[in-house]
Amino acid sequence: MRSVTYSMGMSLDGYIVGPDGSFDWTPRDDEVFRFATDQIREVGVHLLGRRLYEAMLYWESADQDPSLDDSRLEWAAIWNALPKVVFSRSLSAVQGNARLASGGLAEEIERLRAEPAEGNIAIGGATLATEAAALGLIDEYRPRVYPVLVGGGIPYFPQRERRVDLELVETRTFHSRVVYLRYRVAR
Repeated sequence: MRSVTYSMGMSLDGYIVGPDGSFDWTPRDDEVFRFATDQIREVGVHLLGRRLYEAMLYWESADQDPSLDDSRLEWAAIWNALPKVVFSRSLSAVQGNARLASGGLAEEIERLRAEPAEGNIAIGGATLATEAAALGLIDEYRPRVYPVLVGGGIPYFPQRERRVDLELVETRTFHSRVVYLRYRVAR
């Protein structure tokens, strides 16, 4: 069965964006970027909320940006080919290799897990991840922890009133002091 993974960068105090909505504390780091590219190769379908979908629209035409290096062009090609499902109440259409979700999150994940496809089901965006976590649908948490405290913002980890035990599967420290953690939900 396909695993559902949640992977994003976060500050050491647990936020994916700071109080002002920025994430300028995630500096350009080619080593971390190559790692993220390798991770996206393992994904068979990516589930996104509206805000992340809109932020990622840049990559739909990134191959036209003459300032991008080969590694970012490679990432854009992988991202654009990747099937995406967008959860939104306000969008009526999406672009590229994306479709609007036709049902709820649990139903969509159940359908995707039943398909004979390869690759993980990745969740992107804290709001969507919070809903998936509350439903017990996330199999792995994969944060990249940046060495900064931002003091508030949108949290990586959902705030809920139930305990979730995790098993550490993998760690990696990059030259930039970013730490990757991979935890499997203990079931």
